[in-house]
Amino acid sequence: MPVRTGFLFLVWILTTPALLAQQHGYTPQDIENGGQIYQTSCATCHGPEGDGTAGVNLGSGKFRRATTDDELVRIIIGGIPGTAMPPSNYSEGQAGTIVAYVRSLSASTAGTTVPGDAGRGKSIFEGKGQCLTCHSVGGVGARIAPALTEIGALRRAVELQRSIVDPAAEVRSDNRSVRVVTRQGETMTGRLFNQDTFTIQLLDASERLRLVDKASVREYTILAGSPMPSYRDRLNVQELADLVSYLTTLKGRR
Repeated sequence: MPVRTGFLFLVWILTTPALLAQQHGYTPQDIENGGQIYQTSCATCHGPEGDGTAGVNLGSGKFRRATTDDELVRIIIGGIPGTAMPPSNYSEGQAGTIVAYVRSLSASTAGTTVPGDAGRGKSIFEGKGQCLTCHSVGGVGARIAPALTEIGALRRAVELQRSIVDPAAEVRSDNRSVRVVTRQGETMTGRLFNQDTFTIQLLDASERLRLVDKASVREYTILAGSPMPSYRDRLNVQELADLVSYLTTLKGRR
C-alpha cells in the first residue's frame, strides 16, 4: 500500500475552484478514522493543516478532478493514470473516511484570532501552564499524559486549541484512560499504555507501569472524558494563542 506517494493524489485533485456537491454525512468516528490514516500516510508531506505542499491547500474545500465525494473515493482507490497518483489498496470504506477527514479540514476552523508567539508559548508550557507535570517533549517531562514531541506534525492548530480549552470534546481512542478492577478488589486507573492477548498495561498517576493479567480482571472500563483540566479560564486569549503557536512547532526531534 503506498504511503507518501499514495497521497500525492491530493496534489492532483486540488488547486482550482470547483465547489463540491453531494457531500455525504460523516460521523465524528469517520473523521477520526480518516484522520489516523491521513496522519500516518499524508501529514508528513501535506502537513496537519493540509497546506504543507506548495500551491496545495486541502482545507480549501475546492478540488480540480472531483465534484463529489464518490469521485474523490474513486480517485483514492483507482489513482490517476499518467500522474504520480497510483492505485491504492484502501477499501471503499477507508477511502471514504479519508474524504471525511479532508472535508473536516475545510469545516469551521474557529481558531485563535490573535497571532501567537512560540517563544512566549514555550515559557507558558514550561511555567504557568505546568504542562510538563503530565506531558513530555523530547523526553523531558512526565509520562502520565501523551508525549507531545511530534504533536505539531499530527494535529491542526484548531484541534490543539480545542484540546486545551475543552479537553473532553475530542479524546482519541489511543489517549483514553482506563479503570481496571481485579477479582481481589484492587482498582487501578491510568493511561492505557498497551495490551495484548493476556495482559493490560497502564501507566498510573505515579508513572508506575502496571501490568495486569487479564484473567485476574473483574471489570475493565474505558473512561469517558479526559483527566486533563480545561485552561479556558486559566489562560487569556493571548496566552492561549502563544501556547498553540508553540505546540505547532513541535514536529519531532531534529
